[in-house]
Amino acid sequence: MTVTVGRTARWSRRVCGLALALVLGVLPIAALAANAPAPTGPAATAPVVATPVAALAPVPAPHEAVSSDANAKINPGDTAWMLASTALVLMMTIPGLALYYAGMVRKKNVLDTLAQSFIVTCLVTVLWYVIGYSLAFTNGNPWIGGLSRVFLQGMNKDTVTALSAAVPESVYMTFQMTFAIITPALIAGSFAERMKFSALLWFMSLWLVFVYAPVAHWVWSSDGWLAQLGALDFAGGTVVHLNSGVAGLVAALVLGKRKGYGREAMPPHNLVLTVIGAALLWVGWFGFNAGSAVSAGGRAGMAMATTQIATAAAALSWMFAEWMARGRPSVLGMVSGAVAGLVAITPASGFVDPTGAFMIGIAGGVVCFWTATYMKNFFGYDDALDAFGVHAIGGALGAILTGVFAVKAIGGTAGALEGNDYQVVKQLIDVGSVLLYDAVVTYVILKVIDVLVGLRVSEEDEVQGLDLSQHGEQVYE
Repeated sequence: MTVTVGRTARWSRRVCGLALALVLGVLPIAALAANAPAPTGPAATAPVVATPVAALAPVPAPHEAVSSDANAKINPGDTAWMLASTALVLMMTIPGLALYYAGMVRKKNVLDTLAQSFIVTCLVTVLWYVIGYSLAFTNGNPWIGGLSRVFLQGMNKDTVTALSAAVPESVYMTFQMTFAIITPALIAGSFAERMKFSALLWFMSLWLVFVYAPVAHWVWSSDGWLAQLGALDFAGGTVVHLNSGVAGLVAALVLGKRKGYGREAMPPHNLVLTVIGAALLWVGWFGFNAGSAVSAGGRAGMAMATTQIATAAAALSWMFAEWMARGRPSVLGMVSGAVAGLVAITPASGFVDPTGAFMIGIAGGVVCFWTATYMKNFFGYDDALDAFGVHAIGGALGAILTGVFAVKAIGGTAGALEGNDYQVVKQLIDVGSVLLYDAVVTYVILKVIDVLVGLRVSEEDEVQGLDLSQHGEQVYE
């Protein structure tokens, strides 16, 4: 009885403490949004929802959300494409990322790794409905959105906005939800096999509100400061990949290395799962990139073509780089190269032509091979599944090269090769600001959670494996 009461008391203090921290953190954001200058004109009556295409300059003027005679404004073809794209992007997390990561961990941690992707999907869905979408994609100020879509109030089946254009806002909101789902799920690759499941839930919740939503607003909302600057990020090179990869590295450093890292062999449990997961990611990525055109037009078609070309080029360049360095091409290297290419082309996919995509793919494969192997070994950090080495580095590289290879005839903005050297500077500002903000806020969130509930499993639980210690289950063969 004493043990039970003690545990109950401890958990009560922990839950209350974290709830208080969450409330104290959300209130300043709400106050900031509430005190922002009120929009004038039609935008005063409805939120403006931005899309990844909103990173284009010039920024379109806001329009009133339409709820009457809206069916005449909705394009069934565009809507059908966005419905399909939304399903494809969701498939990237479950089952794509879940299998991709699960195959690379040790057998004793497979179920926990699968559970992380699955529960993040559930958790972020609810948080996006409650507050995430509103903070990211409604009118506010250059730093954060407003509260007009909290609990999705005011949204009905016919509501459209200026930047969701001919697609219902409900479809656009769900499409963006799938981006918000996969971004924190990617972070788990860096700290795999050592974080408490309870700490994971708190971390993902706070990170979505305090990191993902503000950064998405900066880059993709029409009044975001990076969007106003003219930084280009078509589908999430900085918002998704740099953001998640940097957070992953910070988490890996705060938690510390896995027990035995560098001294014991930690081979992947089942590379067949990883290859299947990578293939699902590749297919789903067409919804990720081509879907970010928010229409079924020529720009979506070009984004699909550039995605395919860059991915194949990166898989080959990683494979040949590894072959030269280590004497043989590994299957894990091939699929890792493909993912690196998908990441690198993401910010550029709606701005570059096939030749630019080919060059970005080659660079992404070679650079990410080096960062995920030699650089990681040199510095000695335990980025377990290379979320930083592939996603942060690949996302940053792709964002910078977008400023080099952007073609005005495709995306409306010229890059350095067409004489617009300043675009590279804008891309560097984008990368640097997201990196710095993400690193600082992620570190603070992790430290708060560590004090209140603890981040890392015990040494005994880690040796036993997270499947048994966290879930009471294990894989039998």
